Amino acid sequence: MAAFSRYIGIAYSGAETPESSLKGLRVYCAVGESAAIEVAPPPSPRKYWTRRGIAHWLAEGLAEDVPTIVGIDHGFSFPLRYFEVHRLPPDWPTFLEDFQRHWPTDGAHIYVDFVRDGVVGNGAARDGNARWKRLTEERARSAKSVFHFDVQGQVAKATHAGIPWLLYLKRQSHGRTHFWPFDGWQIPPGKSAVVEVYPALWKHAYPVAGRTADQHDAFTVATWLGEADRSGRLSRALEPSLTPPQRTLAGVEGWILGVA
Repeated sequence: MAAFSRYIGIAYSGAETPESSLKGLRVYCAVGESAAIEVAPPPSPRKYWTRRGIAHWLAEGLAEDVPTIVGIDHGFSFPLRYFEVHRLPPDWPTFLEDFQRHWPTDGAHIYVDFVRDGVVGNGAARDGNARWKRLTEERARSAKSVFHFDVQGQVAKATHAGIPWLLYLKRQSHGRTHFWPFDGWQIPPGKSAVVEVYPALWKHAYPVAGRTADQHDAFTVATWLGEADRSGRLSRALEPSLTPPQRTLAGVEGWILGVA
């Protein structure tokens, strides 16, 4: 029996500001066994989604009594080395709060590069090294470090733009939503969940069918989540093969769904 009834895939972008209408921000949703379809932003002068708009839309959807799993393609946390260097407790909720204070990339008119350049926030006090990788990134092999900026295929900018919105969603959920694996490896029955995904793991299994790269990423995530839930692959993916120390580490660093 499927654990969820709604499957959402989000192709994320760290470009421009939280209010910017971005072609790279794409949302697909599948309900039950129906095919995943693209979700357009609410009617407005903006043609595409904004990061703020997606966060508000997700908060409303996750508040509904519909078991939903959301896959977002940016890093949810940082390597343990980051916590050690900055003397932070290995605790994800504390990390979210601390990061947002230093990297307020959810603020109006703020580019990620404004924080990188020292114009706003205090990113220099919470920087990282492109050589630092999380265990899940090492396992995924082709995944780049969350600190590897200014290269093709980077996830750093999306991660630094997206983490403050995870804090927003966590605050808005009031405990109703399970943030995997930080809230535990097993998702309670009937509860909605938010997971980190890496579309490259699955996208070659689905024909592109005229979609842009970002559309196809979001489509892939929503489609795979639904198919995997019904086939039992999702429950296995939620329990990767890790030793007890590795599970503890991943509870701080996060984990990419589908990485064995």
